Amino acid sequence: MANQIFASADALLAAQGMDLGCSEWLEITQERINLFAEATGDHQWIHVDPVKAADGPFGKCIAHGYLTLSLVNLFLPQLMAVENLQMGVNYGCDKVRFPAAVPVGSRIRGRGEVVAVESVKQAVQATVRVTVEIEGSDRPGCVIDTISRYTFNPAQ
Repeated sequence: MANQIFASADALLAAQGMDLGCSEWLEITQERINLFAEATGDHQWIHVDPVKAADGPFGKCIAHGYLTLSLVNLFLPQLMAVENLQMGVNYGCDKVRFPAAVPVGSRIRGRGEVVAVESVKQAVQATVRVTVEIEGSDRPGCVIDTISRYTFNPAQ
């Protein structure tokens, strides 16, 4: 269930500045990292070789930055839902940063904030900043401004 539900263009337009709270925690397992490596062809040892990574700069394997980024797609529906739609599309993203490595075995979650909302033609464009928090860390694993466009069904 989403933390916030928006059922109309007006409700979403009024959400600028809204704190969306946090998603559930998710453990980053070596299996998830390995599957991502297979899917992307990125088999760098800091991600997939626990023996070599133990002697490396992080002391263990770390998640790919783009794996951490991709999990924002898992967190967003937990943070917010937009209902009564004809269509919703991912329009893009801005300001992607990876301030801290995400070690295998750590838990992460998404914290959301609606940073901008505007009408664009017949749609509403929402920019949501998702900060991927690492449990026990002062620095996040990723910060991204996601941009989505929503076209609502006509009022009945």
